[in-house]
Amino acid sequence: MQWAERAVVRDGVRLVCRDGGGPGPAVVLLHGLAGHAGEWDALAERLSGRHRVVAVDQRGHGASERHPGDVSRAAFVADVVAVAARLGLDRPVLVGQSLGGHTALLTAAARPALVRALVLVEAAPRDPDPRAPAAIGAWLDSWPVPFPSRAAAVSFFGGGPVGEGWAAGLERHEDGRRPRFDRDVMVAALTEAARRSSLPAWRRVGCPTLAVFARSSLIPGPDIDAMLAGRPPAVAVSVPGTGHDLHMERPEVLHGLLEGFLSGLV
Repeated sequence: MQWAERAVVRDGVRLVCRDGGGPGPAVVLLHGLAGHAGEWDALAERLSGRHRVVAVDQRGHGASERHPGDVSRAAFVADVVAVAARLGLDRPVLVGQSLGGHTALLTAAARPALVRALVLVEAAPRDPDPRAPAAIGAWLDSWPVPFPSRAAAVSFFGGGPVGEGWAAGLERHEDGRRPRFDRDVMVAALTEAARRSSLPAWRRVGCPTLAVFARSSLIPGPDIDAMLAGRPPAVAVSVPGTGHDLHMERPEVLHGLLEGFLSGLV
């Protein structure tokens, strides 16, 4: 699959998207906090035969604007709406992992006519968690930046496809490889989500929804139970032998689940 780079500018913020073209309904892929569009490559390759696939570097991430003035949840939602409009995506399916799933959920709640279906990967509506920003900040501070080599980064992030995916999000500098984001922007981007419950938005989602969780999920079981009880029907699946980055660990399994789900939408 050949990606075409598309740029969408909204309120002065430049958003960079990878557009794989392809026939059929559009699928928009939204990465998680501190992620990048390229982590979807293996899944996008599989989807491109039957779908137009667009992967977005969200604001503050990757090749998009690194220091946007607004990192509110509303800003991320408005970016998704703008990307769909500017690229001519007719009622796309939104697929989001982690915080990208939160963005997808809020978009489906705010703009029901825009979204054909919702796929949440290791993401669920949750009550506030005021400890989350500090925890994320501490995690980012633990990165041994600059990484002396790509191999060192791959090893730090656990090796295998997950390590490769995270390492691919780094950029090369004279002293080594560094993140393509600002640490404080990441913490700020998470702050609102950590302070406000997303359960009311979840109850407003009316489109078909697939929720995919890792067997070693970061989402507590009671939160998943509350999610499924709060707005049925939603299809929920747990993928054996996976962690939070299951979209990079087992893209072939996620593809099979997505294709089965999407075929039922026709």
